[in-house]
Amino acid sequence: MNHKLHPHLNQLERSATLAINERSAEMAAAGQTIYRFGFGQSPFPVPDSIVSALQENAYRKDYLPVEGLYELRQAVAEYHKETDKINIAAEGVLISPGSKELIFTLQLALTGTTLIPAPCWVSYVPQGKIVQRENKYIQTRFEDNWRLLPDQLETAIKSITGPRLLVLNYPGNPDGGTYSADELNALANVARENNVLILSDEIYGRLYHEVEHVSIARFYPEGTIVSSSLSKWCAAGGWRLGHFAFPKELFWLKEALASITSDTYSCAATPIQYAGLQAYNDKDTVGEYLFHCRRILSTIGNFCASTLLEAGVNIQSPSGAFYLFPDFESFRISLSEKGIHDSTAMCEQLFQDTGVALLPGAAFGRPAEELNARIAYVNFDGGKALQTSREISMEQNLTMHDLGDNVINVKYGIEKLIDWLKE
Repeated sequence: MNHKLHPHLNQLERSATLAINERSAEMAAAGQTIYRFGFGQSPFPVPDSIVSALQENAYRKDYLPVEGLYELRQAVAEYHKETDKINIAAEGVLISPGSKELIFTLQLALTGTTLIPAPCWVSYVPQGKIVQRENKYIQTRFEDNWRLLPDQLETAIKSITGPRLLVLNYPGNPDGGTYSADELNALANVARENNVLILSDEIYGRLYHEVEHVSIARFYPEGTIVSSSLSKWCAAGGWRLGHFAFPKELFWLKEALASITSDTYSCAATPIQYAGLQAYNDKDTVGEYLFHCRRILSTIGNFCASTLLEAGVNIQSPSGAFYLFPDFESFRISLSEKGIHDSTAMCEQLFQDTGVALLPGAAFGRPAEELNARIAYVNFDGGKALQTSREISMEQNLTMHDLGDNVINVKYGIEKLIDWLKE
């Protein structure tokens, strides 16, 4: 029997990031050489102490409270106090099977419009479409480092009546950039003046390459929900453990989300919550691990950016995470001669010709005719890279030469891309 979908779901497609990962894996399994810059998954192993905690707690089979293991909520709250300098109580923490689930639930729960600076993560808008929520892109600019400016936010706010939710993601996916404290303070002032709720998606906050990550919740604590997860900084994406942190002024919203989750996923997996407790409490192990992860990602990201810049590609150097968002406008004439006029066609032809897998800017909310794309520079063995970095003094700079053959596919992939652009 044929059952019809709701009409608004007829055009819904699989997440672009998951789709490119599956396609790349299938082609690699078929014997093709694929340079996998498409899927944004941390390449590093989960720290041993956290893996051991998962193993030791595998026997736990009982449901946990909907909000999460209380000791874990305490540890998350303490983490935000120490790391982000924001006053979060354990009662304001909601644990979930990945922050993605909570972002979806938030859009389901709230009335009004979601404001999303673009380029943005691929799932914000599709989630809104699933729950038939109005989403509005705010198009940022390359020359502003893809950052949302206060006047852009004010203009977007004035065009909308009713409640507004601003989703701010930094360090950013897909661009790898972030905001200074002054920039965040300016945005916070605009949000406060206009009673705009902020979802601050800081899933890459602990992968800021050089200096301390700053949360906008420092400047607008009463109106900001902070989102994070083990997926990126702990390299445990498949474990599915994330959280929201609410200020006391938004406990009413936390309670609403907890009610919804009680009738959907019930709770995050119990053994994984105990492993998460180890992740937040084992500060010495995690601190050393993150130093090396950041140093490796900074080295590789800056190599990719500088190499592409020298080849004539418009690109910003990364500040965090493991992404670049190059703009290929300077190659528009030569690409047009190949019959390429938009980002989707560009990435598809590049993939077919070279095996270099990028995701088009159109997947991240940019106008289709722009010639931009995301590079996820994680095509290397994270375990070997960690071992190499640990053999080099923390006082020294890490180089691509130090990383050796482990990053050869990153180098070859960037070379293939540049050669294809110049054909």
